[in-house]
Amino acid sequence: MISLYTNSQDVKLSRKEQKEAKRDREFFNFQALDTLLKTKNFVLAADFLDNQYGNRTPVMSDINFIKVDSTDAVLQTGSLNSFGMNGIGGATAEGSIRGFKIVRNLKNLSFNIRFTVITDIGVYDVSMIIYSDRVARATITGLTRGELIYDGHIKTTYGSHFYKGHNSI
Repeated sequence: MISLYTNSQDVKLSRKEQKEAKRDREFFNFQALDTLLKTKNFVLAADFLDNQYGNRTPVMSDINFIKVDSTDAVLQTGSLNSFGMNGIGGATAEGSIRGFKIVRNLKNLSFNIRFTVITDIGVYDVSMIIYSDRVARATITGLTRGELIYDGHIKTTYGSHFYKGHNSI
């Protein structure tokens, strides 16, 4: 007796079909991310912070983030181990965005974003690379030597929970 009913779990995709399905999922994610980035309402939640010397530190993403909200941005670092200038063990710079530019890379399904944030404590250049799986890396530089790298993932501002400390002045 031959069964006429098949279970979807019984269907095995060839390697080529698996690659095509993965590419389709990535392209769908790329398009959804493109829509999110165009609205300028997103957060890069950092899982790690790196400095210019290559030191990598795991961090809490709800207090270490870069938030882009239309024409404004918040750059924040924090730690539960100390008090800091912002009340959460780090620094918070909030200001207006200038020169926001998105470059789409269809071959790699990624985005390069550049903008400047003008705050009360300084002027910062932000350069981000964001992949279709929402993995992101941002490099922040200022008027002085050094850089800070946020390594994490992109989230929407809606429904996300982040704790913003006091502005560092």
